[in-house]
Parts: sequence; C-alpha cells; structure tokens
Amino acid sequence: MKKHKFPTAQTILLIIAAFVALLTWIVPSGKYDTLSYNSAENIFTRNGLEKTIPLPATQETLNSLNIKIPLEKFTSGDIWKPINIPGTYKKLDPKPQGVIAFIKSPIKGIIEAADIIFLVLVIGGLIGIMNLTGAFDAGIAWMAKALKGREFILIIAVTFLVAVGGTTFGLAEETIAFYPILIPIFLAAKYDAMVALASIYIGSSIGTMCSTINPFSVIIASDAAGINWTSGLVGRIIMFTLGTLICVLYILFYAKRVKKDPSKSIIFSQKEEIENHFGNTTHSTIKLTGRLRLIIFLFSISFVIMVYGVALLGWRFNEMTSVFLVGSIIIGIIGRIKESVFVDTFVKGASDLLGVALIIGIARGITVLMNDGLISDTMLYYASNMTNGMNKGLFINAMLYIYGGLSFFIPSSSGMAVLTMPIMSPLADGVGIGREAIVNAYNYGMGLFAFISPTGLILASLAIVKVGYDKWLKFVMPLVMILLIFTMIALTISVYI
Repeated sequence: MKKHKFPTAQTILLIIAAFVALLTWIVPSGKYDTLSYNSAENIFTRNGLEKTIPLPATQETLNSLNIKIPLEKFTSGDIWKPINIPGTYKKLDPKPQGVIAFIKSPIKGIIEAADIIFLVLVIGGLIGIMNLTGAFDAGIAWMAKALKGREFILIIAVTFLVAVGGTTFGLAEETIAFYPILIPIFLAAKYDAMVALASIYIGSSIGTMCSTINPFSVIIASDAAGINWTSGLVGRIIMFTLGTLICVLYILFYAKRVKKDPSKSIIFSQKEEIENHFGNTTHSTIKLTGRLRLIIFLFSISFVIMVYGVALLGWRFNEMTSVFLVGSIIIGIIGRIKESVFVDTFVKGASDLLGVALIIGIARGITVLMNDGLISDTMLYYASNMTNGMNKGLFINAMLYIYGGLSFFIPSSSGMAVLTMPIMSPLADGVGIGREAIVNAYNYGMGLFAFISPTGLILASLAIVKVGYDKWLKFVMPLVMILLIFTMIALTISVYI
C-alpha cells in the first residue's frame, strides 16, 4: 500500500483559506463601530457602517461610548490603532467570499505582508553571502569543538535568550532570521534539527505568551482595557519563569534522548537530507582567520543592531531589512567577493527562502478573507456572549480558550488587543475580578495556540527547517498539554487570591 505524504505547508494553508471562505457563507456578517484618534487635529473619529463622525478628544467622549480607557492612552500614542466600541455590533448584509475571492486571497496576502516577505528574502541573501565566505563553516566547527561535552548549554542559552526577547519586545517574526544560522550549530553538536527549531520557536512562543513588558501585547492590551500595564506583572513574571523552565526541561529531555540514540529522533528519516541541506560543518577544514572572525562579528552585530532598533527605537520591518542588506554588502566587500558573484549568490540565497515568503503571504490571505467577509467581529461578538452567568474560575478559563480560538482568526497580538479588549475587559467587572485577568487570559490563550497555530509563524519556520507540520505536532503536543494544565491552574488561582 502506498504511504500518503502529509501535505506541504502551502497546501495546508490553502485548505484553511478554503474553509474560511466557506465560513463566510455560514457565519453572519457583522461589524462593530470603531474609534480612532487623529493626533493632527486632536479629535476622535467614529467610523460607523454608513458615516464617519468627528468627536471631541475628551474623556467625556470616551465615557459616553462606555470606553473605560484614560484619554492620555490615545494622546500619548499608546493606542494607535482603531478600537472597537462596546455595544455597537450590528449585523450586515452577507458578504460571502466565493471562488474568485479565494483565488485572489494569497495574492492580496502577499501584497499586505510585503514588508516581512522582503525581510525574509534579504536574510536569505545574507545567509548565501555568509556561506560563500566560508565564515559559517569555520565558526561552527570552532564552536562545536569549544562546546564538546557541554552542548546542553547551547539549548539553555538559545531558548532562554529568545524567550527574554519574546517577553520584553515581542521577538517573533524576527526569529526567522535565526534558523539558517543556528541549525548547523545544533547539527554540529549532534542534535537533530527539531532541537534547534524547538529552542528558537518554543523560546519565542513562551516568551510572547508570558509577555511582561512587551509593548505589542501586554502593554497595548492593558491600555485598551483601561488599566496600568503593571497590574498583574508579578504573576506574569512568575509564569514566564516557570513556563520557560518547563520548556527548557522538555527540550533537554528530547535532546538527550536523540544525542544518545539518533534513531529516537522524530525526524530521523530526514536526517541525511537535512544535514546535506544545512551542511555538515563539524569537520570543516577552513581555518578561522582574522578576516573570517571580522565577517562573523559584522554578521552578529547586524542582529544586535536589529534587536536594539526593535526594542528601543521602534523599528519595524523596513529598518530591519535595511540593516541586513547593508550588512550583506559590507561582508561582501570584506570577503572580496566580485560584484557579479555577489549578486548571483545573494539572489540564489534569497530564492532559497522564497517558499517561506509565500507561506507568510498565503497565511495573511486568510485574514484578508475574514476581513472582506466581515466575520471577524461576529466571532468576537458571540465569543463575548458565551461567558454570561459563569463563576469566576470557569469564566477566566473560558476566556483562555476563547482567546486561543480567536487567535486562529486574528493572529496579530496588537490587532487582537485593540479589537477585543474594549469588548472583553468590561466582562471582568461583572464577574468580580480585575481586568488584568482578561489581559493575562488574552496573553496565555494567544501564546498557547501559537505553539501549533497554522495561521501563525510555525509553518514558515517549519519550511526553513524542512520539517513537516505532522512531525512538529507529534513533538510539541505533549508540551502544549503540560503548559495548558499549568496555565489553567495558574489562572484559576489568580482570580481567587
């Protein structure tokens, strides 16, 4: 009997897109009115179904709309996206998305996600240039010798540092840059590619799940809920510490088993293929010269500059992409690469990640279908009504699952915050718990689902590592269940103490 192969990431996303298009024929269309702040004119703008109404930028305006958010959150720029206005949901005429809309959705998604797609392609070009210089081979061979017998340090360091980036400034999409660099290092340390993938992706996921000072999730969500972001901070720090510890121990357990017996690897059947793709640099004969050390330093400093810019200067994808492009050119000059060879190598490196870029675009196309079909707000409306009459323990855990489900349709953390918090956070008042509990449920629900969500970053990450989604689920689901139970217990305790 012929064995059926699990579908590729692109096919999985197209199937999901078809399902979402079908939902637009079943789920009623509807929309909330939104409120946005115009800093140039110092006014609010209420965007309704039929007209746009300018309103005074005062606290009285916010109170009259039942928005319990201090005015300064808008005027300071903390809330820069339109927020949903509670109690304004209205059903609309259906806008089902047919075959033509389904076909167009990946194209629209690629256009909308152009900023991150160009980042991915430029990173691919940079990796190609680095490989041509030989700096990777020499550096990885050196590191493999330096860590011999202490390879577990690599897992702890990578997972923890990426988790810190996630909890502080929302390190997520940027981790795509790390896979081509770190996977050869993990392979040289006699681990499989799954360990590298887990250290980076799980590190990022647990960090963003337990965001402490992340401006793109916990701070904007707290602002939209009308509370100070420091409310509930101690609990989130405890969650981050314990959650990261659980993840590190889980990865170490698997890594130790694979190192002892490579046949225990979930991706053992792909071992030779992956090693050939990323290169076996353990026995590299290239000497780590002063020139190659300088190239590695410049390569590393590009990432330091990126992290600094994102964390402290408010950089987004345009600035990050520019850093890696300039870094590629400087490395090419120091490596004495001819101009024609540089261009050919850069283009080839970018083409190696073209499949990843397409996955990102197709995933964004799913969001386009939901927005065009006007079903996102309907999902939110019915979700907010599901919790009526619940006690606070059941209520907060229901919110965890609701946010996990909603994140399938709204994978953006900042988008989820401004769209849902004005609707969801007042529900806490009726149950008798603090609004920070809703912020935590939002954080943990979105974060937990991000471990496996096909509309998030996992499929793009898997495409780089050449690992199937089915293999990832087999690896990560036990950890997700452990974290889910841990999170439910923590949330329940938090609303009763």
